Amino acid sequence: MHYQTITQLAPLIESGKLSPVELAQSQLDRISALDGTLKSYATVTAELAIEQAKTAEHEIANGHYKGKLHGIPIAVKDLCNTAGIRTMGGSAVFADNVPDHDATVVIKLREAGAISLGKLNMTEGAMGGYNPKLQIPENPWKASHWAGASSSGSGSATAAGLAFGTLGSDTGGSIRHPAAVCGTVGLKPTWGRVSRHGVMDLAQSLDHVGPLTRSAADAGIVLQAIAGVDPNDPTTLPHDVPNMLSEVGKGVSGLKIGWDEEYSLGDMEPSFAAAVEAGVKVMESLGAKIVTVKMPEIMREAMAAWPIICSSEAAMAHRETYPSRKDEYGPFFREWLENGSAHTAIEYAEAHALRLEMNGGLRNTMRNIDVLAGPSTAKASYPVDPDGLYGPIPPNRKPWDSRFTVPFDFSGLPTIALPCGLDTRGMPVSLQFSGHHLSEPMLVGAGDAFERATDFHNLHPPV
Repeated sequence: MHYQTITQLAPLIESGKLSPVELAQSQLDRISALDGTLKSYATVTAELAIEQAKTAEHEIANGHYKGKLHGIPIAVKDLCNTAGIRTMGGSAVFADNVPDHDATVVIKLREAGAISLGKLNMTEGAMGGYNPKLQIPENPWKASHWAGASSSGSGSATAAGLAFGTLGSDTGGSIRHPAAVCGTVGLKPTWGRVSRHGVMDLAQSLDHVGPLTRSAADAGIVLQAIAGVDPNDPTTLPHDVPNMLSEVGKGVSGLKIGWDEEYSLGDMEPSFAAAVEAGVKVMESLGAKIVTVKMPEIMREAMAAWPIICSSEAAMAHRETYPSRKDEYGPFFREWLENGSAHTAIEYAEAHALRLEMNGGLRNTMRNIDVLAGPSTAKASYPVDPDGLYGPIPPNRKPWDSRFTVPFDFSGLPTIALPCGLDTRGMPVSLQFSGHHLSEPMLVGAGDAFERATDFHNLHPPV
């Protein structure tokens, strides 16, 4: 049951064949049994989950079924405000932070009838390192391996069957990295498609909120619930929310898929590169047209602009607690905030100009295609030392390693990450499709077509 999808469970709940209370309790039992090792949850809201499940069961029994998320247990990254429940953002600085209001995405999930299992662990401030006073989630595929950053708890919980869907955030790849290395689907929406009201900022102009699930259709179901204009977030887009499942089951015949072989396969581990290339060929066999494209020449230079923009905006977001409480931050994020505070206005403006140039080049790359294909990450999960993840920014940190994710945070383009196999070490590898603004239904449909032709989304970790 724990590895079923939302798509599989929803009809059973609607018909009364499956009790939301029993489903929620089974998830809580599994969390109790496994999460002491996996450490994906920061806070488990067991009483709330059972209370909400009882309400859902009563509503459904009385003919008030709200839709596919009604009665489905989910969890959210611990930077989404939850009224009366602590929200730490991965930082000891906010260990006692108990918001008096819910984030808009939390409200929307509740209105859709979803059951809240709790809050998920993450890197500090949604960057790369962890606070030494808090836990590091394990990758359920192999102990002491990277679970992705920053929505690591979201990736781990979804992959291990500790929630049927989770929310993550993505500023430089933090939905897609955990999804990729944990073997789940991750959908980063168009910037502004989902409200950020009540979600702790890392970098406002780059932050996205979106789902991690075990199928493309499930990602569409969760996105359907959380998308839409929000008067509390003036950056949300005023466009109507379409049916995110409208392209599911329609196939990809005639879909134009952009493919830059050098960009996608160069500097990649051979088994990872082979899996991604094979995934593109699967789409071609389904009737998609593969179009040779070239990524912008400015890309390498533009990747170096991301740390300047992100750290500067992070320093603004944390100005009430940094530097006044700098000693409570972990070494990595403290250094990140120090870097951001030190950047000059000219440096930020130069970085922003590079971002704009990169965005223009990407528009040119994608002008005659529907989606762009490539890897979701530069590498599969790898062994990690907790001391390193708790420590300062690694001196060998390379902006170029984010070349598959950062361009789509810069541009706000929607992107879906899909499991496409295992590498030679038995760790998940991931294929990514990126679309034009507001093309999420097409991405969900493309992901669904890929899943119907393959079985990679049914691979699960040994837990």
